[in-house]
Amino acid sequence: MKIEIQYSEITKQFIIDNFLFGNGAKLDNDTPLFEKGIIDSTGVLELVAFVEDNFKVTVADEELVLENFSSLNAIEKFLQSKINQPVTN
Repeated sequence: MKIEIQYSEITKQFIIDNFLFGNGAKLDNDTPLFEKGIIDSTGVLELVAFVEDNFKVTVADEELVLENFSSLNAIEKFLQSKINQPVTN
């Protein structure tokens, strides 16, 4: 049996706790995190550290682009692609 992990839900709680101070009423999966001022350039470093620590992935420098962290949906898509990619030697 395969368990489907919802990375966006875990990440959403982190964002609510650390950037919205517990008030996540206006945070949807498609909310633009940077455009709405929820996360700034310093905050993205905290978010990346959280993602790497909690989901056991490494975010390469070239993956630190707005496309991968612009919303919870983008983060979910990015993590699904990272975690489901085959390991190369």
